[in-house]
Amino acid sequence: MMNKKKINRIRRGKRTRLNIRESGKISLIVNKSSQHTYAQIVSADGNKILATVSTLQTEVRQGLAHTANIEAATKVGRIIAEKAKQLGLDNIVFDRSGFRYHGRIRALADAAREAGLNF
Repeated sequence: MMNKKKINRIRRGKRTRLNIRESGKISLIVNKSSQHTYAQIVSADGNKILATVSTLQTEVRQGLAHTANIEAATKVGRIIAEKAKQLGLDNIVFDRSGFRYHGRIRALADAAREAGLNF
C-alpha cells in the first residue's frame, strides 16, 4: 500500500501533466529517486523523447561525490539545457512530476534557466 505522501505526489503530477498536454508545448520532465536525478525533454504530443540526462550516465557522474544531491542536480540541469539548445529549443514547459519545488528539483530548474532555457 502506498503512503499518503506518494499518493499526493502522483495526484499533483497528473494534474500538471493534464495542463501541459492541453498547452501542446515541449516539456522538460524531471524525476528523482533516493539515489539519482533524471531529466527528459519530451515532444509536444508526448510520443517522442528528444533528449535525456541522468546521474546514471558516466559523463554526468564524473567529478561528483554523490549522485543524489543538489550539486548533481545542478549538473543535470546544465547538461539538459545544453542539449535543448543544440535541438534549437528555447521555450519549454517544466514538469516536476508532482515533486515539490525545492532542493534538487529547484537546483535543476535554476541551472537550466541559467544555461538559457525559459520556462
